[in-house]
Amino acid sequence: MATDRRAEVRWQGSLMEGSGTIVSTTSGAIGEQAVSWPNRAEDNPTATSPEELIAAAHAACFSMALSNGLAKDGTPPDELRTSAIVTFQPGEGITRVALTVEASVPGLGAEAFQAAAQTAKENCPVSKALAAVPEISLEARLSS
Repeated sequence: MATDRRAEVRWQGSLMEGSGTIVSTTSGAIGEQAVSWPNRAEDNPTATSPEELIAAAHAACFSMALSNGLAKDGTPPDELRTSAIVTFQPGEGITRVALTVEASVPGLGAEAFQAAAQTAKENCPVSKALAAVPEISLEARLSS
């Protein structure tokens, strides 16, 4: 069954001087969040940005895909700790996504974990949606 998710943003002013607010989302889980160009293009954000939201979405989607793949192979994870860094270059767009996952998966060897992580990276819906990004890297390791 297909599902739709909605987000509403209110923007006022020009790109450089203006600002916006994420007003609502389907679940209400995000709540109101400020967005602006400086928070998107500078290193000291005080509000969220589209890229930060994409990073959260990608980390969550990848974790779900990896968890599902591991469970289907008979080795469900105890824990996955995933981060995603989305690099935004003004004038170019999103140029890179770096996924990192550290996992506790009892009974699974490093080689099998690497294969499962790579499959999850290639097949999670957010990875597929970001297919135009020039580089999506993955660092995957089992915790000791």
